Amino acid sequence: MLLFVDYIRRFSIVFLCLFAVGSFPSQAFAAAAEVQAVRLGLHKNKTRFVMEIDKKPDFRIFYLANPNRIVIDMQEVTWSSAVTGRRSMGVIENYRYGLFRQGTSRVVLDVKSPVKIIKKVILPPSEGKPYRFFIDIAKTDQRSFLKSVKESRKQQVAALSPVAPIAPIITVDRKWTVIVDAGHGGIDPGAIGRSGVHEKSLTLKVALKLRNLLKSNPRYRVIMTRDRDAFLSLRERVNVGRKYKGDLFISLHADSIGRADISGSTVYTLSENASDDEAEALAKSHDKSDVIAGVDLEEQDDTVQDILIDLAQRETMNFSVKFAKLLLPEISNSGMKTGSRSHRFAGFRVLKAPDVPSVLVELGYLSNAHDEKILKSTNGQKKLATSIYKAINKYFDKLQQ
Repeated sequence: MLLFVDYIRRFSIVFLCLFAVGSFPSQAFAAAAEVQAVRLGLHKNKTRFVMEIDKKPDFRIFYLANPNRIVIDMQEVTWSSAVTGRRSMGVIENYRYGLFRQGTSRVVLDVKSPVKIIKKVILPPSEGKPYRFFIDIAKTDQRSFLKSVKESRKQQVAALSPVAPIAPIITVDRKWTVIVDAGHGGIDPGAIGRSGVHEKSLTLKVALKLRNLLKSNPRYRVIMTRDRDAFLSLRERVNVGRKYKGDLFISLHADSIGRADISGSTVYTLSENASDDEAEALAKSHDKSDVIAGVDLEEQDDTVQDILIDLAQRETMNFSVKFAKLLLPEISNSGMKTGSRSHRFAGFRVLKAPDVPSVLVELGYLSNAHDEKILKSTNGQKKLATSIYKAINKYFDKLQQ
């Protein structure tokens, strides 16, 4: 299989163009701006979104459709002390904020109808108040809104800059490259537990513990899709696996559903036909991460078109299943419940690298008190990371036999 994948990598006519949104001017050697307050205001025929910030904001605003959203990007800021009020008012249905990528923070406004921005203002500090940045939003018709979306896309494309190519790492001894993907992050919190804990923070803690175990073993090169509270789109996560020529891609998550009695870990591998309705619903919910973070889905294109790549993906899926079968017994030994239906199939976008065996691990249910307790504890996180590490060892041992 590995020789087949190497063949695919050498001769595939499909090449990915990786782009990153142009970042804001470097804030090195200076403390990040601090957002002190975020609030909404309702005025005649308009809704106002206001931010109070201790440094002048450098912002870009664009519109997105399906669903309709307004996105505000600015230099990286901190939100820890921000005072917030109501999340829904006037034409604004909800808003969220967080780190989008290094150097860029993002605010996403979900709007109830087609809208237009009629005013953008930055007020300088005065009377003990910091900088105040606000936009006034009013209703418009869908045709005008879509025109604004189109103009926004042109501005975004103009701001794109190519990611510098990464030189291949050459080693004397063959090392297995393991990609560890901590689900969600930054502006996308993922599931929220019974106690209010965010999925994004738990997956990162387990991922970092797994990274440390892998780094202690000279047979591995470990790559993290993220090692901090930052957002990556689903496509970017897949591209990390391909760019670094991963031998195994492991995406870590923690689910939350409406039933508190459901518990345990589940391992998912790729299939266009979901194994059950729950698996299909979960895949759809995970695939909404890009919508939550304000990613322009209209600019996404299919990367699996060539028949050669399609064949590679089928072969890769078989190896993904082999790893899943090794992983479940190890998780069970860690103290987290698994069952007869703990290996499932679904069309998760993050698993679609055609030449990287990939699994998505739902570590447990944050909606279940027992699972949440394990996931929040340092000991529980360590046991889960160790179980994944042991499965990785067994997987590569079998490949070398």
